[in-house]
Amino acid sequence: MAGHSHWAGIKHKKGKADKQRSAIFSKLSREITVAAKLGDKNPDMNSRLRSAIQAARSANMPKENIERAIDKSSMAADSNYENIRYEGFGPAKTAVVINTLTDNKNRTASNIRTIFQKYGGGLGTQGSASHNFTQQGIIKINNEVINEEKIFNLATDAGANDCIFHDDYYEIHTNKEEIYDVKNIMEKEISNFISTEIEWVPLNKINLNAEEKEKMIKFLEILEEDDDVQNVFTNAI
Repeated sequence: MAGHSHWAGIKHKKGKADKQRSAIFSKLSREITVAAKLGDKNPDMNSRLRSAIQAARSANMPKENIERAIDKSSMAADSNYENIRYEGFGPAKTAVVINTLTDNKNRTASNIRTIFQKYGGGLGTQGSASHNFTQQGIIKINNEVINEEKIFNLATDAGANDCIFHDDYYEIHTNKEEIYDVKNIMEKEISNFISTEIEWVPLNKINLNAEEKEKMIKFLEILEEDDDVQNVFTNAI
């Protein structure tokens, strides 16, 4: 998990920057709208919506923004968003998996292909990079919410596979099919979650030198600035 956590940590800290707040709110709002459109508008009855709202609250999104995103789901009948995965190889031949939420897959594919080419990589077909990863349920919790002993015991009792401690957050690993079952149990003790997502965790990592790391960070930042990109995963460390 070292490689995955390294880049996830960069993303987590980067997400706190004020200059990124608008873009982050936009992505979170889109996820809330789609989750509400595809399921019940009551978060208690819709796990995906509940997780999206919790992530928005963790990012300090105002309550009115969250309510507006839910309301928008009723007016978005003409907007058909799709979850589309793109795969390819970035700087230093690193494997990259990108999750998008888009209403125009031609635009999204073109934008992502251009970014890959700019940084010496290439967009591939589905399966070209994802075989370097395994999918796991990942629940992230701010470490100010609960102490290490309690979160470890809670995660174990809930049936999680692992509990990893980072500088400012905990990372709970589950089987991807069990992520909401585990989270439902944890919600009895915790109400504030950073994120609840199925993530691509690298099986084998690629070590980058200083120059390659700098290029990789710029590559990831440009990808994440795209409105359609929700998450980016890589096997670089």
